[in-house]
Amino acid sequence: MSTDLDRAIDVALTDPAHGVTLAVVVVQHDAVIGEAYGAGASPDATLISWSMAKSITHAAAGILAGQGRLDVNGPAAVPEWADSADPRHNITVDQLLRMSSGLQWVEDYEDDTISDVIAMLFGQGEHDTAAFAARAPLAAPPDTVWNYSSGTTNIVARLLGEIVGGREAMETFLQSELFDPIGMTSATAKFDDAGTFIGSSFVYATARDFARFGELYLHDGRPILPPGWVDYARRPTPSCATGEYGAHWWLRPNGVFDAQGYEGQYLYVVPQADAVIVRLGKTSAGQRPAVEAWLDGIVSMLGSA
Repeated sequence: MSTDLDRAIDVALTDPAHGVTLAVVVVQHDAVIGEAYGAGASPDATLISWSMAKSITHAAAGILAGQGRLDVNGPAAVPEWADSADPRHNITVDQLLRMSSGLQWVEDYEDDTISDVIAMLFGQGEHDTAAFAARAPLAAPPDTVWNYSSGTTNIVARLLGEIVGGREAMETFLQSELFDPIGMTSATAKFDDAGTFIGSSFVYATARDFARFGELYLHDGRPILPPGWVDYARRPTPSCATGEYGAHWWLRPNGVFDAQGYEGQYLYVVPQADAVIVRLGKTSAGQRPAVEAWLDGIVSMLGSA
């Protein structure tokens, strides 16, 4: 299979239909079986996660839930919604993780005149991303509408930071409780000026370290996530009519689930093949179907464990 896999990886790096592929890493049975880098990248280069960071935020929430410090099914402790008369008061952490909070949000990376995510990350909300997101009004009753929102992730990230004790404590927590135990030695999380981990978008790591994060979920969260947390991630969200979203993870056929981000960042977890696939690059929205078809082809090539 190695020759076929090498050829497939070469396609990823050379086919203009994929845009720019910066890194590919394929791991099966805990061994790297395929790896390549595009121009300007290398095994030591730390690359941006974009929204793959949401799944890292899910892991951080899982650690705290396992320690009994976070009640996922309870109301999120959001100060902007503290008044019991506020219609957002009873939104749960689970609803935020499932993108079913009902909060008004426009996740658009092309039109900055209507985009809440651009305003949050690069405009008026960039200094305090969670406060910006938490000001969003309720557009629908919780659990009735699925609406992908980077804002809800940063609300969760601020909540996690408050539980552990602020920015410095959150940096230490991510390093000592998440990154170090799984060997993500290159990982760096970015924070806003208010001290909130920008868990929606900004973790930098090497491709191999992103693969190590995928292996955490491949191995049911061992040794750091509580039992059942990975199953929770891949349980379909009822309000997502297409069935393609769980809890801060995307869901695909045949048990595959993935973290993905803007410009074509992908981390596929493939339990039936005991494998993880990482693809990082700079790819337009129109080119992403070609990349996803390529990833599905790699899944088929890997077969079953």
